Amino acid sequence: MCKILHITALLILLAIGAKAQQDSALKIATPQDSIHDSLSLRRRSFFPLPVLGYSQEKGLEIGAAMLYSFYTDNKHPNLATRNSTLNLIPAVTTEKQFKIDLKANIWTSGNTWHFKGNLRYQNYPLYFFGIGDTTHYDTRSLVSNIRYKVQLEGEKRITGHFYAGASVLYQHDTYSSSDNKGIYNTMPLVDKDGGYVTFLGLTGIFDNRDNENYTRHGWWLKLNAAYAPSFLSKQPLFKVEAQGTHFIAFSRKSTLGFNGIFNSLQGNALPFYLLPEMGNDNIMRGYYTGRYRNQNYLAGQAEYRYLVDPKMHIHIWFVDVKPKFALAAFAGSGTVFANHDFRFSGFKPSCGAGIRYFYDENAKLTIRIDYAVGEKRTGESRQKGLYLSLAEAF
Repeated sequence: MCKILHITALLILLAIGAKAQQDSALKIATPQDSIHDSLSLRRRSFFPLPVLGYSQEKGLEIGAAMLYSFYTDNKHPNLATRNSTLNLIPAVTTEKQFKIDLKANIWTSGNTWHFKGNLRYQNYPLYFFGIGDTTHYDTRSLVSNIRYKVQLEGEKRITGHFYAGASVLYQHDTYSSSDNKGIYNTMPLVDKDGGYVTFLGLTGIFDNRDNENYTRHGWWLKLNAAYAPSFLSKQPLFKVEAQGTHFIAFSRKSTLGFNGIFNSLQGNALPFYLLPEMGNDNIMRGYYTGRYRNQNYLAGQAEYRYLVDPKMHIHIWFVDVKPKFALAAFAGSGTVFANHDFRFSGFKPSCGAGIRYFYDENAKLTIRIDYAVGEKRTGESRQKGLYLSLAEAF
Protein backbone atom coordinates (compact mmCIF):
# COMPACT_ATOMS: atom_id res chain seq x y z
CA MET A 1 0.00 0.00 0.00
CA CYS A 2 1.33 3.40 -0.95
CA LYS A 3 2.34 5.69 1.88
CA ILE A 4 0.39 8.91 2.30
CA LEU A 5 2.36 12.04 3.12
CA HIS A 6 0.71 14.26 5.74
CA ILE A 7 2.03 17.78 6.24
CA THR A 8 1.12 18.41 9.86
CA ALA A 9 3.34 21.16 11.32
CA LEU A 10 2.16 23.83 8.89
CA LEU A 11 -1.45 22.70 9.22
CA ILE A 12 -1.37 23.02 12.99
CA LEU A 13 0.04 26.55 12.73
CA LEU A 14 -2.73 27.49 10.31
CA ALA A 15 -5.27 25.79 12.54
CA ILE A 16 -4.17 27.76 15.61
CA GLY A 17 -4.33 30.99 13.68
CA ALA A 18 -7.83 30.18 12.47
CA LYS A 19 -9.14 30.56 16.01
CA ALA A 20 -9.10 34.29 15.45
CA GLN A 21 -12.05 33.79 13.09
CA GLN A 22 -14.42 33.19 16.02
CA ASP A 23 -17.09 35.84 16.71
CA SER A 24 -18.77 36.31 20.06
CA ALA A 25 -22.41 35.42 20.55
CA LEU A 26 -24.92 37.99 21.72
CA LYS A 27 -24.48 38.78 25.42
CA ILE A 28 -27.63 38.34 27.50
CA ALA A 29 -28.53 40.75 30.28
CA THR A 30 -29.25 38.96 33.57
CA PRO A 31 -28.96 39.86 37.23
CA GLN A 32 -26.91 36.72 37.86
CA ASP A 33 -23.29 37.50 36.95
CA SER A 34 -22.20 33.86 36.77
CA ILE A 35 -24.94 33.00 34.29
CA HIS A 36 -24.15 36.15 32.31
CA ASP A 37 -20.47 35.16 32.12
CA SER A 38 -21.31 31.62 30.99
CA LEU A 39 -23.64 32.83 28.26
CA SER A 40 -21.10 35.38 27.00
CA LEU A 41 -18.59 32.57 26.46
CA ARG A 42 -20.86 30.83 23.95
CA ARG A 43 -19.37 31.50 20.54
CA ARG A 44 -19.91 30.76 16.92
CA SER A 45 -16.66 29.53 15.43
CA PHE A 46 -15.43 28.60 11.97
CA PHE A 47 -12.40 26.36 11.73
CA PRO A 48 -10.69 25.47 8.40
CA LEU A 49 -8.01 22.78 8.31
CA PRO A 50 -6.16 22.30 5.00
CA VAL A 51 -5.13 18.76 4.09
CA LEU A 52 -2.44 17.76 1.60
CA GLY A 53 -1.48 14.20 0.69
CA TYR A 54 -0.07 11.97 -1.99
CA SER A 55 -0.52 8.34 -3.00
CA GLN A 56 0.15 6.50 -6.25
CA GLU A 57 -3.47 5.54 -6.90
CA LYS A 58 -4.77 9.11 -6.36
CA GLY A 59 -1.81 11.33 -7.18
CA LEU A 60 -1.66 14.65 -5.34
CA GLU A 61 -4.68 15.19 -3.08
CA ILE A 62 -5.74 18.68 -2.03
CA GLY A 63 -8.62 19.21 0.37
CA ALA A 64 -9.91 20.89 3.47
CA ALA A 65 -11.83 20.05 6.61
CA MET A 66 -14.09 22.91 7.70
CA LEU A 67 -16.16 22.93 10.88
CA TYR A 68 -18.70 25.57 11.87
CA SER A 69 -19.91 25.49 15.49
CA PHE A 70 -22.97 27.40 16.74
CA TYR A 71 -25.92 27.33 19.17
CA THR A 72 -29.54 27.09 18.05
CA ASP A 73 -31.05 29.02 20.97
CA ASN A 74 -29.30 32.39 21.00
CA LYS A 75 -32.63 34.25 21.24
CA HIS A 76 -33.67 32.32 24.35
CA PRO A 77 -30.45 30.68 25.57
CA ASN A 78 -30.32 27.63 27.80
CA LEU A 79 -26.99 26.86 29.50
CA ALA A 80 -27.58 23.12 29.04
CA THR A 81 -27.84 23.33 25.24
CA ARG A 82 -24.98 21.62 23.44
CA ASN A 83 -23.26 23.26 20.50
CA SER A 84 -24.33 22.28 16.98
CA THR A 85 -21.86 21.73 14.14
CA LEU A 86 -21.66 21.66 10.36
CA ASN A 87 -18.65 19.80 8.95
CA LEU A 88 -17.66 20.08 5.27
CA ILE A 89 -14.80 18.06 3.75
CA PRO A 90 -14.13 18.53 0.01
CA ALA A 91 -11.08 17.11 -1.77
CA VAL A 92 -9.77 16.76 -5.33
CA THR A 93 -6.81 14.89 -6.84
CA THR A 94 -4.60 15.32 -9.88
CA GLU A 95 -6.13 12.08 -11.25
CA LYS A 96 -9.49 13.90 -11.66
CA GLN A 97 -11.06 12.29 -8.60
CA PHE A 98 -13.36 14.18 -6.27
CA LYS A 99 -15.22 13.75 -2.99
CA ILE A 100 -17.35 15.97 -0.82
CA ASP A 101 -18.74 15.10 2.59
CA LEU A 102 -21.18 17.31 4.53
CA LYS A 103 -22.18 16.37 8.08
CA ALA A 104 -24.64 18.14 10.38
CA ASN A 105 -25.08 17.63 14.13
CA ILE A 106 -27.90 19.78 15.52
CA TRP A 107 -29.13 20.18 19.11
CA THR A 108 -32.26 22.21 19.89
CA SER A 109 -32.75 24.24 23.08
CA GLY A 110 -32.23 22.18 26.21
CA ASN A 111 -31.19 19.23 24.00
CA THR A 112 -34.84 18.25 23.55
CA TRP A 113 -34.30 17.23 19.93
CA HIS A 114 -31.17 15.91 18.25
CA PHE A 115 -30.74 15.74 14.45
CA LYS A 116 -27.87 14.33 12.40
CA GLY A 117 -27.37 14.34 8.64
CA ASN A 118 -24.76 13.25 6.12
CA LEU A 119 -24.57 14.05 2.40
CA ARG A 120 -21.70 12.42 0.54
CA TYR A 121 -20.48 12.08 -3.02
CA GLN A 122 -17.23 10.39 -3.91
CA ASN A 123 -15.47 9.32 -7.07
CA TYR A 124 -12.45 7.78 -5.45
CA PRO A 125 -10.39 4.60 -5.77
CA LEU A 126 -10.03 2.17 -2.89
CA TYR A 127 -8.26 -1.10 -2.22
CA PHE A 128 -10.34 -4.28 -1.97
CA PHE A 129 -8.65 -7.07 -0.01
CA GLY A 130 -11.41 -9.68 0.03
CA ILE A 131 -13.77 -10.87 2.76
CA GLY A 132 -12.84 -12.23 6.18
CA ASP A 133 -10.17 -11.69 8.81
CA THR A 134 -7.27 -13.35 6.97
CA THR A 135 -7.04 -11.29 3.78
CA HIS A 136 -3.61 -10.75 2.21
CA TYR A 137 -1.95 -7.52 1.20
CA ASP A 138 -0.41 -8.93 -2.00
CA THR A 139 -3.78 -10.01 -3.44
CA ARG A 140 -5.48 -6.62 -3.06
CA SER A 141 -7.20 -4.96 -6.02
CA LEU A 142 -7.51 -1.27 -6.84
CA VAL A 143 -11.22 -0.63 -7.34
CA SER A 144 -13.00 2.47 -8.64
CA ASN A 145 -16.01 3.55 -6.61
CA ILE A 146 -18.67 6.19 -7.23
CA ARG A 147 -20.95 6.66 -4.23
CA TYR A 148 -24.00 8.80 -3.48
CA LYS A 149 -25.11 8.77 0.16
CA VAL A 150 -27.90 10.51 2.08
CA GLN A 151 -28.34 9.77 5.78
CA LEU A 152 -30.78 11.42 8.20
CA GLU A 153 -31.36 10.72 11.90
CA GLY A 154 -33.63 12.37 14.45
CA GLU A 155 -34.25 11.66 18.12
CA LYS A 156 -36.42 13.28 20.80
CA ARG A 157 -35.87 13.14 24.52
CA ILE A 158 -38.57 10.90 25.97
CA THR A 159 -37.68 11.19 29.64
CA GLY A 160 -34.57 11.97 31.63
CA HIS A 161 -31.55 10.92 29.56
CA PHE A 162 -33.48 8.63 27.16
CA TYR A 163 -34.02 9.48 23.49
CA ALA A 164 -36.00 7.66 20.78
CA GLY A 165 -36.14 8.35 17.07
CA ALA A 166 -35.87 7.16 13.50
CA SER A 167 -33.28 7.01 10.71
CA VAL A 168 -33.17 6.88 6.91
CA LEU A 169 -30.14 5.89 4.84
CA TYR A 170 -30.00 5.86 1.03
CA GLN A 171 -26.79 4.77 -0.68
CA HIS A 172 -26.00 4.11 -4.34
CA ASP A 173 -22.67 2.58 -5.40
CA THR A 174 -20.94 1.78 -8.67
CA TYR A 175 -17.80 -0.39 -8.74
CA SER A 176 -15.32 -1.39 -11.44
CA SER A 177 -11.71 -2.54 -11.64
CA SER A 178 -9.11 -2.81 -14.38
CA ASP A 179 -6.65 -4.44 -11.95
CA ASN A 180 -6.44 -7.98 -13.37
CA LYS A 181 -3.79 -9.04 -10.87
CA GLY A 182 -5.94 -8.60 -7.75
CA ILE A 183 -8.67 -10.66 -6.12
CA TYR A 184 -11.64 -8.47 -7.10
CA ASN A 185 -12.16 -9.77 -10.64
CA THR A 186 -11.75 -13.44 -9.67
CA MET A 187 -13.84 -13.48 -6.49
CA PRO A 188 -17.61 -14.15 -6.63
CA LEU A 189 -19.26 -11.17 -4.95
CA VAL A 190 -22.88 -10.12 -4.51
CA ASP A 191 -23.60 -6.98 -6.56
CA LYS A 192 -20.00 -6.76 -7.75
CA ASP A 193 -20.82 -3.82 -10.05
CA GLY A 194 -22.72 -1.95 -7.34
CA GLY A 195 -26.32 -1.32 -6.38
CA TYR A 196 -28.57 0.74 -4.15
CA VAL A 197 -30.12 0.38 -0.70
CA THR A 198 -32.58 2.28 1.49
CA PHE A 199 -32.52 1.49 5.21
CA LEU A 200 -35.44 2.58 7.41
CA GLY A 201 -34.58 2.32 11.10
CA LEU A 202 -35.58 2.95 14.71
CA THR A 203 -33.13 4.27 17.31
CA GLY A 204 -32.89 4.26 21.09
CA ILE A 205 -30.27 6.30 23.00
CA PHE A 206 -29.21 6.83 26.61
CA ASP A 207 -27.01 9.90 27.03
CA ASN A 208 -25.89 11.49 30.31
CA ARG A 209 -22.48 12.78 29.17
CA ASP A 210 -21.27 16.06 30.62
CA ASN A 211 -20.08 17.17 27.17
CA GLU A 212 -20.45 15.68 23.72
CA ASN A 213 -17.13 16.87 22.26
CA TYR A 214 -14.56 16.19 24.99
CA THR A 215 -16.42 13.98 27.45
CA ARG A 216 -15.05 13.62 30.98
CA HIS A 217 -17.75 11.54 32.63
CA GLY A 218 -21.00 9.82 31.72
CA TRP A 219 -22.51 7.18 29.45
CA TRP A 220 -23.66 7.17 25.83
CA LEU A 221 -25.45 4.05 24.55
CA LYS A 222 -27.10 3.72 21.14
CA LEU A 223 -29.01 0.93 19.42
CA ASN A 224 -30.27 1.21 15.83
CA ALA A 225 -32.18 -1.51 13.99
CA ALA A 226 -32.95 -0.89 10.30
CA TYR A 227 -34.65 -2.77 7.47
CA ALA A 228 -34.09 -2.32 3.72
CA PRO A 229 -37.30 -3.43 1.90
CA SER A 230 -36.99 -4.97 -1.54
CA PHE A 231 -39.10 -2.25 -3.22
CA LEU A 232 -36.56 0.39 -2.10
CA SER A 233 -33.36 -1.67 -2.35
CA LYS A 234 -31.63 -4.05 -4.72
CA GLN A 235 -31.51 -6.67 -1.94
CA PRO A 236 -33.79 -6.98 1.13
CA LEU A 237 -31.53 -6.56 4.15
CA PHE A 238 -31.61 -6.09 7.92
CA LYS A 239 -28.88 -4.50 10.02
CA VAL A 240 -28.19 -3.83 13.68
CA GLU A 241 -25.74 -1.20 14.96
CA ALA A 242 -24.91 -0.94 18.67
CA GLN A 243 -22.44 1.54 20.16
CA GLY A 244 -21.47 2.59 23.65
CA THR A 245 -19.04 4.86 25.50
CA HIS A 246 -18.27 5.44 29.16
CA PHE A 247 -15.95 8.05 30.67
CA ILE A 248 -14.40 8.33 34.12
CA ALA A 249 -12.71 11.52 35.36
CA PHE A 250 -9.94 10.72 37.83
CA SER A 251 -8.96 14.35 38.33
CA ARG A 252 -9.29 17.74 36.65
CA LYS A 253 -6.74 16.67 34.05
CA SER A 254 -7.06 12.88 33.77
CA THR A 255 -9.87 11.06 31.93
CA LEU A 256 -10.30 7.41 30.95
CA GLY A 257 -12.78 6.50 28.22
CA PHE A 258 -14.15 3.17 26.98
CA ASN A 259 -15.78 2.61 23.60
CA GLY A 260 -17.40 -0.44 21.99
CA ILE A 261 -19.18 -1.16 18.71
CA PHE A 262 -21.10 -4.05 17.16
CA ASN A 263 -22.42 -4.04 13.58
CA SER A 264 -24.29 -6.88 11.86
CA LEU A 265 -25.74 -7.24 8.35
CA GLN A 266 -28.30 -9.98 7.70
CA GLY A 267 -30.01 -11.23 4.54
CA ASN A 268 -29.98 -13.98 1.92
CA ALA A 269 -27.67 -12.02 -0.40
CA LEU A 270 -25.23 -9.55 1.16
CA PRO A 271 -23.65 -6.90 -1.12
CA PHE A 272 -19.91 -6.90 -0.43
CA TYR A 273 -19.73 -3.09 -0.13
CA LEU A 274 -22.32 -3.02 2.69
CA LEU A 275 -20.51 -5.57 4.86
CA PRO A 276 -19.22 -4.03 8.12
CA GLU A 277 -15.60 -2.89 7.73
CA MET A 278 -12.81 -2.69 10.28
CA GLY A 279 -10.63 0.39 10.56
CA ASN A 280 -11.06 4.17 10.48
CA ASP A 281 -9.90 7.25 12.39
CA ASN A 282 -12.33 6.60 15.26
CA ILE A 283 -11.96 2.94 16.22
CA MET A 284 -9.43 0.25 15.25
CA ARG A 285 -7.04 3.00 14.24
CA GLY A 286 -4.04 1.65 12.35
CA TYR A 287 -6.05 -0.41 9.85
CA TYR A 288 -6.95 0.54 6.29
CA THR A 289 -10.74 0.86 6.15
CA GLY A 290 -12.07 -2.36 4.66
CA ARG A 291 -8.86 -4.36 5.02
CA TYR A 292 -11.05 -6.79 6.93
CA ARG A 293 -14.80 -7.00 6.32
CA ASN A 294 -17.52 -9.57 7.00
CA GLN A 295 -21.11 -10.04 8.10
CA ASN A 296 -20.42 -9.01 11.70
CA TYR A 297 -17.99 -6.58 13.30
CA LEU A 298 -17.12 -6.33 16.99
CA ALA A 299 -14.53 -3.95 18.47
CA GLY A 300 -13.64 -2.17 21.69
CA GLN A 301 -11.05 0.34 22.84
CA ALA A 302 -9.89 2.37 25.82
CA GLU A 303 -8.30 5.83 25.70
CA TYR A 304 -6.55 7.81 28.42
CA ARG A 305 -6.42 11.60 28.06
CA TYR A 306 -4.31 14.03 30.08
CA LEU A 307 -4.94 17.75 29.88
CA VAL A 308 -1.93 20.07 29.45
CA ASP A 309 -2.45 23.76 30.21
CA PRO A 310 0.89 25.63 29.92
CA LYS A 311 -0.65 28.99 30.94
CA MET A 312 0.98 30.67 27.94
CA HIS A 313 -0.11 33.55 25.74
CA ILE A 314 1.23 33.41 22.17
CA HIS A 315 0.86 36.51 20.00
CA ILE A 316 2.82 36.31 16.74
CA TRP A 317 1.43 38.02 13.65
CA PHE A 318 -2.05 36.51 13.05
CA VAL A 319 -1.69 33.97 15.87
CA ASP A 320 -3.18 35.17 19.18
CA VAL A 321 -4.04 32.24 21.46
CA LYS A 322 -3.65 30.77 24.91
CA PRO A 323 -2.93 27.18 23.88
CA LYS A 324 -4.35 24.21 25.72
CA PHE A 325 -3.61 20.60 24.77
CA ALA A 326 -4.38 17.04 25.76
CA LEU A 327 -2.16 13.99 25.38
CA ALA A 328 -3.79 10.64 24.63
CA ALA A 329 -2.86 6.96 24.59
CA PHE A 330 -5.24 4.28 23.35
CA ALA A 331 -5.48 0.53 22.83
CA GLY A 332 -8.17 -1.75 21.51
CA SER A 333 -9.05 -4.92 19.68
CA GLY A 334 -11.59 -5.99 17.08
CA THR A 335 -12.66 -8.72 14.68
CA VAL A 336 -14.96 -9.42 11.76
CA PHE A 337 -16.73 -12.76 11.37
CA ALA A 338 -19.50 -14.60 9.55
CA ASN A 339 -22.58 -15.88 11.36
CA HIS A 340 -21.76 -18.91 13.56
CA ASP A 341 -18.02 -18.38 12.97
CA PHE A 342 -16.98 -16.21 15.91
CA ARG A 343 -13.40 -16.93 17.07
CA PHE A 344 -11.37 -15.21 19.77
CA SER A 345 -8.29 -15.87 17.63
CA GLY A 346 -9.70 -13.49 15.03
CA PHE A 347 -9.27 -10.40 17.21
CA LYS A 348 -6.69 -7.88 15.95
CA PRO A 349 -4.76 -5.41 18.13
CA SER A 350 -4.78 -1.64 17.81
CA CYS A 351 -2.75 0.82 19.88
CA GLY A 352 -1.23 4.24 19.60
CA ALA A 353 -0.91 7.76 20.94
CA GLY A 354 -1.80 11.28 19.95
CA ILE A 355 -2.21 14.92 20.83
CA ARG A 356 -5.25 17.20 20.82
CA TYR A 357 -5.36 20.99 20.51
CA PHE A 358 -8.42 22.87 21.83
CA TYR A 359 -9.27 25.46 19.21
CA ASP A 360 -12.63 26.27 20.86
CA GLU A 361 -12.14 25.71 24.58
CA ASN A 362 -15.67 26.63 25.64
CA ALA A 363 -17.30 24.11 23.27
CA LYS A 364 -14.44 21.63 23.86
CA LEU A 365 -13.73 21.34 20.13
CA THR A 366 -10.36 19.85 19.22
CA ILE A 367 -8.06 19.05 16.35
CA ARG A 368 -6.60 15.57 16.76
CA ILE A 369 -3.39 13.92 15.54
CA ASP A 370 -3.07 10.17 16.20
CA TYR A 371 -0.54 7.55 15.19
CA ALA A 372 -1.63 3.92 15.53
CA VAL A 373 -0.28 0.46 14.77
CA GLY A 374 -2.08 -2.83 14.24
CA GLU A 375 -1.18 -6.44 13.58
CA LYS A 376 1.81 -7.71 11.64
CA ARG A 377 0.88 -10.59 9.37
CA THR A 378 3.51 -13.05 8.20
CA GLY A 379 5.42 -11.67 5.23
CA GLU A 380 3.84 -8.21 5.52
CA SER A 381 4.77 -4.92 7.13
CA ARG A 382 3.00 -3.99 10.33
CA GLN A 383 -0.27 -2.21 9.64
CA LYS A 384 -0.27 1.42 10.79
CA GLY A 385 -1.83 4.79 10.19
CA LEU A 386 -1.43 8.53 10.82
CA TYR A 387 -4.64 10.51 11.36
CA LEU A 388 -5.30 14.25 11.30
CA SER A 389 -8.92 14.87 12.26
CA LEU A 390 -11.38 17.34 13.72
CA ALA A 391 -13.07 16.21 16.97
CA GLU A 392 -12.36 13.31 19.30
CA ALA A 393 -12.41 9.67 18.22
CA PHE A 394 -15.31 9.03 20.62
